[in-house]
Amino acid sequence: MKKRKKDLSNSFEKRKKQTTSIAKYSGLAFQMIAIILLVLYAGMKLDDYLENEFPLFTIIGAFGGVVLSLYFALKDLFNNN
Repeated sequence: MKKRKKDLSNSFEKRKKQTTSIAKYSGLAFQMIAIILLVLYAGMKLDDYLENEFPLFTIIGAFGGVVLSLYFALKDLFNNN
């Protein structure tokens, strides 16, 4: 009886860790998407405001958003471990 109870306890702990891990990485993905879209949108609006023929700030925003999102993602991953 004690062994069965211990097995159930271990199973619960594994599921709890797995659920926490899934939530952590899902939140990280949404954070990355939000940063990329926000910086991209700012670049598009800046191009519209300056009436540029070539979408320079949109391109800079796209690459800048990816770089910023990777920076924050790696920072979060290394600080939490």
